[in-house]
Amino acid sequence: MTSITLRHAETDGEIAACFPTMRELRPHLADAAELMERVRRQRDEAGYRLLAAWRGEAAVGLAGYRVQEMLVAGRFIYVDDLVVLSAERRSQLGARLLDAVSEEGKRLNCPRLVLDTAIDNSLGQRFYFRYGMLARALRFSKLLEHSKSS
Repeated sequence: MTSITLRHAETDGEIAACFPTMRELRPHLADAAELMERVRRQRDEAGYRLLAAWRGEAAVGLAGYRVQEMLVAGRFIYVDDLVVLSAERRSQLGARLLDAVSEEGKRLNCPRLVLDTAIDNSLGQRFYFRYGMLARALRFSKLLEHSKSS
């Protein structure tokens, strides 16, 4: 079996190759073109980076992240997306991806790694607790209605 290497998806082709894996986490994404457009926009607007775990030319795990700063938390590295193909789970690949993002955070002078997970994602929460992360907040949200133009 081919070994796994971690490297960022930078080109359109590399980002498109991440689509099947990202679709496991974000099933609302229509296709690779939408993923490429969103990654490019988030990269330009917020410094988003997509770290991929590659087995040959296939992305089998992903960690999308960016640096943020808030008055309540200071500067931190935020993980927007973390997913490993189901066939690759239990291989410590999620931990390898978080370790790599943590190292990037240290390099960028971020004292904390932060991510959000769904309340009902109990398997993910177990993984995060085992990884040494603690739940520190609940995030509340509501949908905002868009006004219709006449």
